Amino acid sequence: MVQKAKILLVDDRPENLLALEAILSALDQTLVRASSGEEALKALLTDDFAVILLDVQMPGMDGFETAAHIKRRERTRDIPIIFLTAINHGPHHTFRGYAAGAVDYISKPFDPWVLRAKVSVFVDLYMKNCQLREQASLLRLQLEGGQPATGDAKESAGLLAELSARLAAVEEQAEALSKQLDESADAAAVATAAHLERKLTGLRRALDALEPGAGSGAGQVPSQN
Repeated sequence: MVQKAKILLVDDRPENLLALEAILSALDQTLVRASSGEEALKALLTDDFAVILLDVQMPGMDGFETAAHIKRRERTRDIPIIFLTAINHGPHHTFRGYAAGAVDYISKPFDPWVLRAKVSVFVDLYMKNCQLREQASLLRLQLEGGQPATGDAKESAGLLAELSARLAAVEEQAEALSKQLDESADAAAVATAAHLERKLTGLRRALDALEPGAGSGAGQVPSQN
């Protein structure tokens, strides 16, 4: 069973949270509510999220301050943030949102289809990254000590073939997603997809290095940064 991604919805108004849930329910992911910046930061301490929808105008800790805290934490700094605001103060206000670490900035009332499509892109990227981490973990287990733990060459070859096939499936999905992003021309999402492709390339090289006849540099996994 494929684990669902979590999407964090942050807004101090219950009716706004209800509207967001109605719009995003079609994605069939786990929607988590937070009614303040403090509550959002608490949720981020224990759970991993694919994307955060963050209201700008909130009493106490506003969206900009909340985003600043999120970006300062190593655990959460790479989570995409989409700012939602009912007030348009012009270019300076929008720039402040991007400076705070937002990948997108949407003014209310927003088009439900557009919002759902944008969130869907980041959910897809998150799921691909989860698959990639799974493949990397399996690969690292085989690289410990420079040889498979079983010591059985035939079994090792079978496992390598399985890893290669699973990685190929992720590569194919990532390529299809990149083509979709090229058409959407969303710069932030395209950059995220490019980063994912670089990580996939590094993992593929490490896997190829384990094949029989590969060079002596097969004992380490390249950096996945």
